[in-house]
Amino acid sequence: MASDSPRIDTLTKRRDFLAAARARKAVTKGLIVQRRERKPDETPDAITRVGYTASKKVGNAVLRNRAKRRMRSVVRDVLGEHGAGASDIVLIARNGATVERPYDALRGDLEYALRKLTPAS
Repeated sequence: MASDSPRIDTLTKRRDFLAAARARKAVTKGLIVQRRERKPDETPDAITRVGYTASKKVGNAVLRNRAKRRMRSVVRDVLGEHGAGASDIVLIARNGATVERPYDALRGDLEYALRKLTPAS
C-alpha cells in the first residue's frame, strides 16, 4: 500500500455496525451505504473503517461471498483514490443487484452514495 493512499480498516464489532445503522444512509440500485462520522475522541487518527453485509436475502453462501468480494473491490477503487476521513461506512448488498450489476455501475453507485453522505464543509 502506498504511503499517500488513505488507510482503510475493516469493521468487525457489532456495536460499530449498529452505530452506523443509526447514522445517515443512501440507497442505490446496487447497494445501500450507511456512513457515520466518528468523533475525535473515538479514534486518534483519520482511519476509514468499512464493514460489509450480505444477508440471506441476497442468496446462498456463494452469492453472498461474491457480493462481499465485489463490494470490497469497489471500496478499494473508490476510497483508495479519495478516502473518507474518520468515518465508519457500512455497505449492504441488495438482492440480485449487487452480484449482477456491472462493475462500473456499482462503482458509480458507491461514488454517488458517498457524495450524498459527505457532510458539507
